Amino acid sequence: MRYVIIGAGAVGSTVAAQLQLAGLPVVLIARGEHGAKIREQGLRYFRPNGEQLVRVPVAGNAEEVELTSSDVLVVATKTQDTEAVLQEWSWRPAGSGLAADLPVVMLQNGLENERAALRRFATVFGASLWMPASYIDPGEVSAQGAELPGILWLGQFPSGDDPRLSTIASDLRTAGFGVQLVPDLLRWKAGKLLANLGNAVDALFGHDERTASLNRELRAEGRRVLAAAGIEPVDLREASEIDTSAANPAEIPGRPRAGSSTRQSLARGAGSVEGDYLNGEIVLLGRLHGVPTPFNAAVQRRLALAASRGEAPGSADPSQLDLPRPPVLISADELQRQLDSSAPPVLLDVRWALGDPNGHRHYLDGHLPGAVYVDLDTELAAPPSPAEGRHPLPDLDALQAAARRWGIREGSSVVAYDNSGNLAAARAWWLLRWAGVADVRLLDGGLAAWGDRPLETGFGRNPEPGDVVLKPGHLPVLSIDEAAALPGKGTLFDARAGERYRGEQEPIDPRAGHVPGAISAPTGENLTAEGRFHSPEQLAARFRELGAAEGPVGVYCGSGVTAAHEIAALAIAGIDAALYPGSWSQWSNQPDRPATTGPNP
Repeated sequence: MRYVIIGAGAVGSTVAAQLQLAGLPVVLIARGEHGAKIREQGLRYFRPNGEQLVRVPVAGNAEEVELTSSDVLVVATKTQDTEAVLQEWSWRPAGSGLAADLPVVMLQNGLENERAALRRFATVFGASLWMPASYIDPGEVSAQGAELPGILWLGQFPSGDDPRLSTIASDLRTAGFGVQLVPDLLRWKAGKLLANLGNAVDALFGHDERTASLNRELRAEGRRVLAAAGIEPVDLREASEIDTSAANPAEIPGRPRAGSSTRQSLARGAGSVEGDYLNGEIVLLGRLHGVPTPFNAAVQRRLALAASRGEAPGSADPSQLDLPRPPVLISADELQRQLDSSAPPVLLDVRWALGDPNGHRHYLDGHLPGAVYVDLDTELAAPPSPAEGRHPLPDLDALQAAARRWGIREGSSVVAYDNSGNLAAARAWWLLRWAGVADVRLLDGGLAAWGDRPLETGFGRNPEPGDVVLKPGHLPVLSIDEAAALPGKGTLFDARAGERYRGEQEPIDPRAGHVPGAISAPTGENLTAEGRFHSPEQLAARFRELGAAEGPVGVYCGSGVTAAHEIAALAIAGIDAALYPGSWSQWSNQPDRPATTGPNP
């Protein structure tokens, strides 16, 4: 077999160099200055163990190559160039037949390439690639894989057992690559696609603490979309028979790694980038299957603008990314549609009310089909203490164990509800959002909004354990000192009933009154008589009138439960707010903290 490698970027040049060094027949299709330099001087090929000048045969286009029936076409261009490549090569003469009769190997990211090739080629192979390589300067390519230049999980698309695949795999192993044949190529490519969703973030902003949460949002969104599309992505590291660390990037002296393939395209001023087929693939599948993809859509759009403007890699400001606010609410009709889909949300029944210890009894009497019961006192809070309050934030490991017990997986969507206008369920909403679960919503109207749809009774089902990894800090919190200082520079809302704010009664905590400077904003007034949230416009008007116009906003209540409900209402109104978890139950237990009574702050 001779390998005709179309595309001389980082991947194509690395494969061509390794095949040439192994003495296997190869020709590299390389255009422009890059192709001219390789033709004139050879390819300067850098590996962690040194540099070699590889005299790989080069052609500039299909006209310069006389194909034979024993050739294999290898497409290693960016996905946005695939259609032009297929048009150029598919109907070329190849021995007694056409190029479309030859096997074609698609060495590209995304899910579109193999499908596009199958329109013309009867035998299509593809690969999920793990190949840290860089191409910035013409005539030079660096392959930074430590022990292996790359790993290829190789398969036939959409399925099949063509014997030529084994020969191709053997040749690639001879050339120094790690190769594993896989029967379910789409799942392996989907696993790589999830990893590639961060390419745009790397290209636009670089990698730092500002972008870590954005990457998590992109991948969580991607998992939801793939689940809705019926695609179960493979975890490449866990499922690989080849130790992936063998291809981890290693230092090449004097040649720092250039970042993701998308970043390299932006650095070269290529004018087009593959975002439309990475983040854009998630957007496409989301639109086809009715799953919102606001994060991937925003990143796709911003990357396209950066490429068209010729922006330098890493020069964009993530704070200026046009990201929509995550939705807070879901209607009963939309929840029913999602429950009937192939990727239903995790349902949490959080029935709890002050003075009512029978939340689990209410759950047993009737709950939404598939819902799991969540105990607010033991699962959504740490044990009470005078120093921390009645409902301190739970230990993160304990919360993660509970979330997994409820069935929450990486990328899961979650819906919480109760029978009290979400005054309790909002605690689960806030905690999970704070801990990094991207898609958590409240059933607007709670259990009553479910109407006459059927309920389940009894203990319900045991969900399959989840695998979610929780990380704190995705929503802001206030310490007791920060809450005390906030009225001087922003707005601190007291979400309790007015009579407790004014100090007219205090049935639970040791002292009556409120934090000096706090403004009374009873959270019950965020709801209609039916227990639904008022409209975003009404809520925004309410909070503006109360003083949330400028500066930071914080919220407390008795113990940090109904304050989460107020934060949900503020989020619906488009206002970010921080939670003071200790709330009045902590403040009133500190003798040195002053308490104000009466109607004024």
